Amino acid sequence: MSYSSRFGSTLVASFAALAVMVAAESGAQHSNPYRAFYGWAKLPEGRNLGVVAGIYQDPDGQHMWLMDRCGGNNCAGVDVDPILKLDLHGNLVKSFGKGLFGWPHGFFVDHEGNLWVTEGSPTGERRGEAGFKLGRGHQVFKLSSEGEVLMTLGEAAVPGDDETHFNGPSHVLVAPNGEIWVTDGHRGGNNRLVKFSEDGAFIMQIGGGVDAATAERGLFNDPHHLAMDSRGRLFVSDRGNNRIQIFDQEGTFIGLWTHFGRPSSIAFDDQDRIYVVDGTTSLTGVLDTEFSGGGSYGYDRGIWIGSATTGAIETFIPELQLSGFTEQGQPLGVDQEFIGLHPDGSILVGEVAGRRLVQWVRVRK
Repeated sequence: MSYSSRFGSTLVASFAALAVMVAAESGAQHSNPYRAFYGWAKLPEGRNLGVVAGIYQDPDGQHMWLMDRCGGNNCAGVDVDPILKLDLHGNLVKSFGKGLFGWPHGFFVDHEGNLWVTEGSPTGERRGEAGFKLGRGHQVFKLSSEGEVLMTLGEAAVPGDDETHFNGPSHVLVAPNGEIWVTDGHRGGNNRLVKFSEDGAFIMQIGGGVDAATAERGLFNDPHHLAMDSRGRLFVSDRGNNRIQIFDQEGTFIGLWTHFGRPSSIAFDDQDRIYVVDGTTSLTGVLDTEFSGGGSYGYDRGIWIGSATTGAIETFIPELQLSGFTEQGQPLGVDQEFIGLHPDGSILVGEVAGRRLVQWVRVRK
């Protein structure tokens, strides 16, 4: 075969391969059946929505609860209610909680309609400093649906890793039997999972201590969020290790999933689908070794949706919008982090960097 013939054949093959790649990429881009809408939460004039750090349905099925960081990214010294109750159309019904928290991070609504909030900044983390100076931090709160404080766990502004103290608890979950699970704590915190009785008595812990961060199975690095499926399995977003770890309610390690990206938060619907948000994977492809909560690259940012039964991924919603660039030209994401499921089937996600609440609505099967 002549050189020109070989060159022509190679060129044709290259264009054919490129066409296949473009077609595949185009298909992947258009495979997302959800579309983003903004403006679902309708707040009074002058009340801006801050970083939304929790979204849950009320047990009545007619309302949604949000927790934002008082119109910004901190509540210390801010005269704004962080806990918002809205109807299903996003209209504000009531709000409360001003003056209670420094840097609220974890939020949960239990089966009785009680609200739970964690103070998520560990010692030495700058976002907690203003709250520490006011005597706030390192606690878990239980509130009634009217805002009355019913219980606190931990000692205000006093860190520790024993049975009565926390160091930046990141999230809390109440099991159907009333037992309380806490991930303690946020990056640079205690790296443990703690279990309490319904009345707040310590039962057990898994992991523990500021220097306990590890990739060993059954232990943690920046445990960030908790969710429980219909079978009672406890799913922990072990974010610093880029994985989900699964436990039974006795605290026994069951397994781990590494194919849902770098998980910040997890939710389950009534069909036992799992929804996992990854909004912190590196956008540059370079691992940040200085980040105290670990780091990741090689994943796609967005929302992974799959089967809680098999672990198979069914749908991916990519993080499509950049919030800007650094002075060095590095991309900045909107940092989707906390997820909630609306009764109409849409997905609500708080954008940390974007300071917005996005509603992902399914527009096709």
